[in-house]
Amino acid sequence: VQLQASGGGLVQPGGSLRLDCAGSGFTLDYAAVGWFRQAPGKEREGVACISLSDGSSYVVDPMKGRFTISRDNAKNTVYLQMNSLRPEDTAVYYCAAGPVGSSCPPTYYAYWGQGTLVTVSS
Repeated sequence: VQLQASGGGLVQPGGSLRLDCAGSGFTLDYAAVGWFRQAPGKEREGVACISLSDGSSYVVDPMKGRFTISRDNAKNTVYLQMNSLRPEDTAVYYCAAGPVGSSCPPTYYAYWGQGTLVTVSS
């Protein structure tokens, strides 16, 4: 069972990136999948969550309107589209999956990806 986060990189302020979270070894269809980030010297914070189990999803307020979470069940992948990026969005972004049948947010995240670095700088 693995989650693979990818899509990070260097982008200028105001730019966009799409992060992918691909599941292998299990299906993400009925699990809540969340995105988190951790900036240097800061605690990890939640960014967004989506669940097919009950259709719930959210993006936390500081990123609302700029970030969008979506999923492609056929590809067993969850996406985080990030627009209008700011230097303060610089962080390692992680995806995680809750147990089967979980809604957003799940009571716990059972599986974690390895993280992908997003750097917003001119």
